[in-house]
Amino acid sequence: MCGIIGIFNHEEAKELAERALSKILYRGKDSKGFFSSEKNCIAHCLHSVVNFVEQPFKGKGTMIVNCEIYNWKEINEKFSFNARNDAETLFLLIEKKGMTKETLEEIDGVYSFCYWIDEKVYLARDILGEKPLWFSRYEHFAFASEKKALKEIGMYDCEELNPRKIAVYDLKNNKLEFIEREFFKITPENKKSYEQIKKETAGLLINSISKRIPDKKFGILFSGGIDSSIIALICKQLGVEFTCYTAALEEEGMQEAEDLTYARKVAQKYGFELKTKTLKLKEVPEYLKKIVPLIEDSSVVKAGVGLTFYVACEMAKKDGIKVIFSGLGSEELFAGYERHKKSDNINKECISGLIKIYERDLYRDDVITMANNMELRLPFLDTKLADYALKIPEKYKLKEEQTKIVLRDVSVNLGYDKEFSQRKKKAAQYGSKFDRAIEKLTRKQGFKTKSEYLKTFYPETNLKLGVLFSSGKDSCYAMQVMQRQNYEITCLITLKSANKDSYMFHTPNVELAELQAKAMELPLIEQETKGEKEKELQDLKKVLEEAKTKYKIQGVVTGALFSKYQRERIETICDSLGLKIFSPLWHMDQETELRSLLREGFSAIVSSIAAEGLDKNDIGRKIDEEMIQKLVKLKEKIGFNVAGEGGEYESFVIDGPMFKKKIEITETEKQAENNYTGRLLIKKAELKQKS
Repeated sequence: MCGIIGIFNHEEAKELAERALSKILYRGKDSKGFFSSEKNCIAHCLHSVVNFVEQPFKGKGTMIVNCEIYNWKEINEKFSFNARNDAETLFLLIEKKGMTKETLEEIDGVYSFCYWIDEKVYLARDILGEKPLWFSRYEHFAFASEKKALKEIGMYDCEELNPRKIAVYDLKNNKLEFIEREFFKITPENKKSYEQIKKETAGLLINSISKRIPDKKFGILFSGGIDSSIIALICKQLGVEFTCYTAALEEEGMQEAEDLTYARKVAQKYGFELKTKTLKLKEVPEYLKKIVPLIEDSSVVKAGVGLTFYVACEMAKKDGIKVIFSGLGSEELFAGYERHKKSDNINKECISGLIKIYERDLYRDDVITMANNMELRLPFLDTKLADYALKIPEKYKLKEEQTKIVLRDVSVNLGYDKEFSQRKKKAAQYGSKFDRAIEKLTRKQGFKTKSEYLKTFYPETNLKLGVLFSSGKDSCYAMQVMQRQNYEITCLITLKSANKDSYMFHTPNVELAELQAKAMELPLIEQETKGEKEKELQDLKKVLEEAKTKYKIQGVVTGALFSKYQRERIETICDSLGLKIFSPLWHMDQETELRSLLREGFSAIVSSIAAEGLDKNDIGRKIDEEMIQKLVKLKEKIGFNVAGEGGEYESFVIDGPMFKKKIEITETEKQAENNYTGRLLIKKAELKQKS
C-alpha cells in the first residue's frame, strides 16, 4: 500500500506537500513522487506489492492512488489497457470511463485516491473505508492518507472522508461538494435452504481469501478464534505458505492469556506455523508510547486491540512479511457482538456496525500495519461476501447465547473441530490480557481511569463532537462517557419541538437547555421544529449542518439506549453529512445506567410521567436510590422500562460531573392530565455555585 498527499490553492503547496509526506513516509519506502502546478501539488510514497510502478500517473488527468484491486487483470484484459499493475489499471479505467459512481462499481478491491483533471479534484475510497483518507478545508484545500500529515502542516481541522461519498473540489471557486454512493442492503432476505446458504457462504469466503493471497509468503493475525482460524484453515487447504502470529501479556504466576493458549492448540492440531510473543507489564508503556500517537486516539479499546495488533505485526516485519491477513469484519457480517443479541433486527444492527467500522477499527489497523511496512488484507470485508451475508436470515446467525452460527457451521463443514468452532472468544484486548495491562498500569500510575492514563501518551482529544442534548439524563450521561474517553465536546444541539408528543425529541422543559448549557459552559445551538413525523428530520439535518460549520464537529453523540426509530434516523442524517455517530449507552442495561448516574454524581428529577405505576407524587421527584427501587419493582411487575426508554417518564438534569455550576429550581407547577400522566413546569430556575 502507499501514502498520498495533496495541497491545492496554496502558495507553498510543493513545500507543504513534501513536509506532510515526510510525516508518513513509512507508508511507502520504495519510492516517492510529486506533481505540481502553480499553487497545487500532489505527492505519493510507494509500497510496492504488485510490480514497481511509480506515481503520479499522468494522462488527460493526474492520479495518485493507494489501492489493492483484485480484479485488475480482468479489467486490464477487458479494455486492453496493457497496465503494469492494479493502480495503473484503476487510473486507465477512470481515464476511459470518467470519474463516476458507475466506474467505481467495476472495481473489486480497496482503495483511496485523488484524480485531478482540469479544475476538478476527485477524492474517493472503497465503500467500507479500508484505505484511509482525510481532508481539510480553509481558504485552501488539502488531503492525506493520515490525519497526522495534515496536522504536521498546521491543518488541525481535518475530517475523515466518509467512504460513502465522493468528494469533488472545484479549484477555481474553492468549492467542495459530495456525490452520494449507495451502501449495502439487508433486503431481500435470502430464502434458500440452510444447506445452500452454508455452501454459498463457504464459496464466497474461499474466493475472498484466494484473491487476496499474494505471490510471496504472508502472515495471519491469529488468536485461535473462529475468524482467524477459518482463514488459516482455508489457506492451508489452498496449499499456500503463511505464518500465524499471536501476541499477549505475560503475567508471572498467573494463567496464560486465553488467546495464546488456543492459538497454540489450534496451530498444533492443524499444522499451522505459529510464532508468538509475550510482553511483561514493564514493557507495555514503551509500546503504548508508539501505538497511541500512531493511531492518533487514546480510546481504551483501540489502544488495547492496537497493542495485540502491533506486537504481532512487529514479529511479522522481522520475518520480511509484506502482507498480513486479519479476521476483522466477521462480527458485523455474522452477528458476533453483545449488541446483536439484544437487537430485534439483527441484520439492521450489522449494517449499523459496518457504517461505523471505518472510524472504529479500520484507521487504527491500517496505520499500525503500514508503520510496520506491510499491507493489511481483510477477507471478511469483501463486498460480495458482505452483500450476501447481510441477507442471511438472522435465525442462522444467532440463537440464544451462540453467535455467528452459520460461520461456525461452515468451519465444521470445512474440517474445523467442533470443540474449537463453538468457542466463545473474548475480544482481542481481553483474550490477550492487554486491557488488563492497561488497567494495572493505570492504578500503578495513580490515575482514576484508563482513558486518563492513555491520554498521557496522546494529550490531544480524539475528535470534536456535538451532543444531541435534550436536557435529560441519557444525553447528559452519554456526553460524560464520551468526554471521559478523551473526546472533545464542542457544543450542545437542541431541537425545540412544538409537538409535545414528538417521535424524535424530548420536550418537557427543553427551553431550559440554555440554562444547562451555561452551567456546563458550553455553547448551545437550538433549532425549532413543528415536530411533524419524518419532516422534523429536515430540521435536525439543518441544525447539524450549522454545528458542523460553526463548531467544526466531526461526530455526534446521542443518548439512545434502545430506540431504533431514533438511532436509525440520526445515523442516516449524520452519515449523509459525513459526521460520525456515537451512541455509548446503546443496549446498556437500564438499571445499570441509572445506578451509574448516581455513582458518577448526576442529580436529576422526573420532569414528566406517562405510564401506569407512576403517579402525581413522582412528578418532580429526585431520581435517587429509592426511586430506582420503585422503577425496578415496576419492571418486575408490569415490564416497565426502568430508564424510561419507552416514554414512561422523562427527566431533567440539575447537576453532574461536567456542570461548572448547579441548577436550583425555585418555582414549579405540576400539570397532571390524569392519575398517571403529567408534566412538571419549571417556572423559575437559576445557577448556583457548587460547594
